[in-house]
Amino acid sequence: MPTATLTSKGQITIPAEVRAELGVNAGDRVEFVEIGEGQFAIVAATRSVRQLSGMFRGRVSKPVSIEEMNAAIARRGSRSR
Repeated sequence: MPTATLTSKGQITIPAEVRAELGVNAGDRVEFVEIGEGQFAIVAATRSVRQLSGMFRGRVSKPVSIEEMNAAIARRGSRSR
């Protein structure tokens, strides 16, 4: 299993085999996605908008009003303080 060491500046070097598997190179962005308490996944953030086409095809959801969106944002914001 690949490992990395955290520097005093909070930086790590992603091992070459992980970079290759993610398809990332110098200058590319990665995202850290929380998948559980104390667990994160590293996800390449290099997809173009065109690659996202059809990603949600077939998923049905009810429309959400601006008021409902604002209420959800307010609820989430009040929990993070």
